[in-house]
Amino acid sequence: MSTEKHFIPLSIAVLVISDTRTEADDVSGKTLVESLATAGHRLFEKVIVPDNIYQIRAVVSNWIASETVDAIITTGGTGVTGRDGTPEAVLPLLDKVLDGFGETFRMLSYQDIKTSTIQSRAIAGVANGTYIFCLPGSSGACRTAWDSLIKEQLDFRTRPCNLVQLMPRLKEK
Repeated sequence: MSTEKHFIPLSIAVLVISDTRTEADDVSGKTLVESLATAGHRLFEKVIVPDNIYQIRAVVSNWIASETVDAIITTGGTGVTGRDGTPEAVLPLLDKVLDGFGETFRMLSYQDIKTSTIQSRAIAGVANGTYIFCLPGSSGACRTAWDSLIKEQLDFRTRPCNLVQLMPRLKEK
């Protein structure tokens, strides 16, 4: 009997949060879509919305309610300006916050952008059995988060543990 683990493709939604980006000039969202496809996952949907708490929350809520979305990755709106509202939009929706994601992301980012990493409010969590990762809007930040954190945690073969193996238990009461 083989104990080898096999890859389990997930259905992942990508939300680009920007007041200025369009499909034609969106680099960060395209980076995420290419990365998840290269890893073997399926894109459920990609949407671009303005940096508006209620529009962000509406899209994320619909995906959380869907039985076919396993994970959501947002890019944009995690800074400190008056228009940056992604954490405020998403945090109330989360059942659990994965504090280690933001902490580790900022630690990794420090290697590239030094103290500027304190401006990042990247967060992650789980809501209704769906993983949610909220990333900064730069393509570099998206690559760092995907390559150094998300890709391995959304791969069932990652040892000693990964987020995929927990999916059947996320809705336990």
